[in-house]
Amino acid sequence: MKTKTILFIVSILGAVSLQAQHTHEGMKTLDFTQMNTWFGLVELPFLFICMYYAFKTATTLKGGVFGKGMSLMAWGFLVMGIGHLHMQIEHFLGINIFNHLLGETLGSIVWFLALVTTWVLSGLGFYQIYAVSKK
Repeated sequence: MKTKTILFIVSILGAVSLQAQHTHEGMKTLDFTQMNTWFGLVELPFLFICMYYAFKTATTLKGGVFGKGMSLMAWGFLVMGIGHLHMQIEHFLGINIFNHLLGETLGSIVWFLALVTTWVLSGLGFYQIYAVSKK
């Protein structure tokens, strides 16, 4: 597992550094002296690792109330991960995928629905685990 994680992180960093060398019209260049660039590069690998372990934990709990709560949280984290990937693509490349594919109005609605979905799934999962823990 450690080797796969390290390879994943290195491949992400490599892809982003290659993109930094090949800029196109409408795309931004990466400034590695800015902390925003480093936070953006580090955020996604750790978020995907957390999603992996959230689903793995939910599977290990094999259903039940704790497993269902963890599963809801894992799905919420997945939607959050997609949203953060979208934000980093917009930050680094200057492309808003939702607006590009769906138009500005529908893209904004889908973005808002994704935010709400993340909050609802994560909140329900935490609440379900909390409610059972009190019993």
